[in-house]
Amino acid sequence: MQMASATDSRYGQKESSDQNFDYMFKILIIGNSSVGKTSFLFRYADDSFTPAFVSTVGIDFKVKTIYRNDKRIKLQIWDTAGQERYRTITTAYYRGAMGFILMYDITNEESFNAVQDWSTQIKTYSWDNAQVLLVGNKCDMEDERVVSAERGRQLAEHLGFEYFEASAKDNINVKQTFERLVDIICEKMSESLDTADPAVTGAKQGPQLTDQQAPPHQDCAC
Repeated sequence: MQMASATDSRYGQKESSDQNFDYMFKILIIGNSSVGKTSFLFRYADDSFTPAFVSTVGIDFKVKTIYRNDKRIKLQIWDTAGQERYRTITTAYYRGAMGFILMYDITNEESFNAVQDWSTQIKTYSWDNAQVLLVGNKCDMEDERVVSAERGRQLAEHLGFEYFEASAKDNINVKQTFERLVDIICEKMSESLDTADPAVTGAKQGPQLTDQQAPPHQDCAC
């Protein structure tokens, strides 16, 4: 896979060297290990699903181009490792991200309890304009559910996020989740343009994707 040529991660940044898209949005999928982040990404980007679990090492990404609101938008979607030992690496990529999919596993109470800590990570390392959706993954495993949909909705409301339940295996709400996140980013971008938000004009530019510097290590409560 080739690295997208638009390495500037500002809101709505147009890349003069590549006129095949109007905007590029950087999106991160975060959450505890084994909640299904990689499967979710592969279902969306490649429409494929592999039941075998292979833990992501560090960080990986895929590129997908979609059309929304008469615009051609290139999504650079980063799949992050959930383990604590990779946290310093992965949080370096939070900066400049327009959107986050914060994921937990509806069959795993621990992953749900960690959502608050992941939310704090977003607030600590990303900019204020980043949009977040909370996703309860593996809704196909209803017989093993330990986290009710109502608890998920309540937590999302408490955190100020929209909420989806999804299944990468059965392809439930995968495309809808990404498209809703893109729509929210577009809406906020439009509002920011109307108010001349410095994040849009570039005063608060994210780092080059090819030159990420890890922020100082901070212990988290995870």
